[in-house]
Amino acid sequence: MTTLFNYTPRSENIILACHIAGVYDVNRSTTLEHDHYALVQAWAESIQALGLQGVIFHNNFSEETCEKYSNENISFIKIEYNAKWNPNVFRYFIYRDFLLNFASTVHSVFVTDVSDVVVVKNPFETFLFQENRNTLFCGDEPKTLDNEWMNDHSTHLRNQITGFVEYEQSFAQSTLLNCGIIGGSTTVMLNFLEKLCFIHEHFNINNETAYTGDMGAFNYIARTQFKDRLINGAPVNSIFKGYEGSRMDCWFRHK
Repeated sequence: MTTLFNYTPRSENIILACHIAGVYDVNRSTTLEHDHYALVQAWAESIQALGLQGVIFHNNFSEETCEKYSNENISFIKIEYNAKWNPNVFRYFIYRDFLLNFASTVHSVFVTDVSDVVVVKNPFETFLFQENRNTLFCGDEPKTLDNEWMNDHSTHLRNQITGFVEYEQSFAQSTLLNCGIIGGSTTVMLNFLEKLCFIHEHFNINNETAYTGDMGAFNYIARTQFKDRLINGAPVNSIFKGYEGSRMDCWFRHK
């Protein structure tokens, strides 16, 4: 069942992010504080500087904070967090429902991490994006799928999904894709998000490991079902954890 959002898109191109606080973050090994705008500030200011449209879904910002930092470029949408999901996974259901509500008015979308990603260039106006409307764009990392962290991260899915081991073997030496930056036309993104949410609903719901399964599910869907229409790496993203703070030739900087 989709969520009704009290929101009117101001552009046919939009960038979405999700910020859930008060829940233990397994990646940071901490619980994010409520109403801490500094965590999303760089992301929001980069979007505003380019005159783009950004939406932050959240469970924690006060009305005062939302009113102070909302503007013609940045909107805040409060959501009710479902604690049966890790925040890293829960965000995809929010993005899916949002696009289901606004597919007729939003034509292109990126979904990104919010505390370590900034927008450098408007991706929607680039020739590469405009000429690949049937493509899934995403970030990546300077390592292969076959690495120790991903092998541990995917343990639960490996035991749940028939054919997952074969997928890992087939793409073992392929570049590791990063779900901190994902985008494309709304048609592509809705198709992708529905497939991704299906994986989480049917195979990741009972995950009791120390890993969220978000990177495992993302790489699995992207590599097996979008492998012939997938663009990752430059110019979509900077080198992950390269801390290339002055780099201006990419769409997004990720750490």
